[in-house]
Amino acid sequence: MARSGAASQRAPVRGFDLFGFLSRYGTLIALALLIAFNLAFTRNFATLQTLNVNLTQVCTIVMVAIGMTYVIATGGIDLSVGSLMAISGALAPMIFMGQIVAFPNIYLAVAVAMVVSVLVAGLLGLFNGWLVARFRIQPIVATLVLFIAGRGIAQVLTNGNLQTFRVPEFQWIGLARPFGIPAQVVIMVAMVVAAAWALRKTAFGRRVLAVGGNEKAAELAGIPVTGIKLAVYAISGLCAGLAGLVVIAINSSSDANLVGLNMELDAIAAVAVGGTLLSGGKATIVGTFLGALTIQLVRYTLLANGVPDAAAQVVKAAIIALAVWLQQQNRAA
Repeated sequence: MARSGAASQRAPVRGFDLFGFLSRYGTLIALALLIAFNLAFTRNFATLQTLNVNLTQVCTIVMVAIGMTYVIATGGIDLSVGSLMAISGALAPMIFMGQIVAFPNIYLAVAVAMVVSVLVAGLLGLFNGWLVARFRIQPIVATLVLFIAGRGIAQVLTNGNLQTFRVPEFQWIGLARPFGIPAQVVIMVAMVVAAAWALRKTAFGRRVLAVGGNEKAAELAGIPVTGIKLAVYAISGLCAGLAGLVVIAINSSSDANLVGLNMELDAIAAVAVGGTLLSGGKATIVGTFLGALTIQLVRYTLLANGVPDAAAQVVKAAIIALAVWLQQQNRAA
């Protein structure tokens, strides 16, 4: 009897949570399978040149997706990031080429161009946050304002003209290779480490997740919800502004029509595939990084094996749909 009583007090054995497992480790599994497939079937995959190509192409997506992760963690969305990249990319050459004001030397001009361009993008992100937090406008509607108007602002700044330049003092951000590593990769890794630490280890990061998890409860707990929302949209703007500088530095030109085009979709895709809940309350910067790598490697794999880019876009959409479905199944379980 005692034995039977002890057995009855044991905790029930839980079944294997497939959706939870896939939600947590699916991105890593997909990334590992893609690498294995390419090692087996894609020529010249295991080379430093291929690694550099994939890393440099994913850098700007990761930079923008870091800010997007913070926004989505609060339950928001930012559709304006591509347009903010275009504004930053249009403004910087105007400054360092002396179209606005003459500088005594190129180094000062470049420094001012970088700081001002990124700060302008950050201020425009703050404007998004102001619309969301102060006026309670739905984030998708609030950020749609600059999604539409932002690229128009960039085109007005440049009169719709392509800006070309050869300024090594500025272009190091996209072309330099310290110790053989692309500068933008170094910047990307530093951003991932800093953002992941801030989200996981600081009071600010915990408040971001609290706002996304339950905004009303966060308010009752004394968390400055308005300030948090303003901050995350400003961070998203700053990240987009920096990414815009990297893009124009690599291309040696700035085209307001093309810089950052569709970047908001790539950033949201990276966040979703990486495991951040699109409803807010749970976020992972490392997951976003892995999600961006997975999407980039899917595209590379298809193109390297003769699949048209249009088909690659369809596959990317399917991956996003699968990631969202897994999130829903995991929450329902």
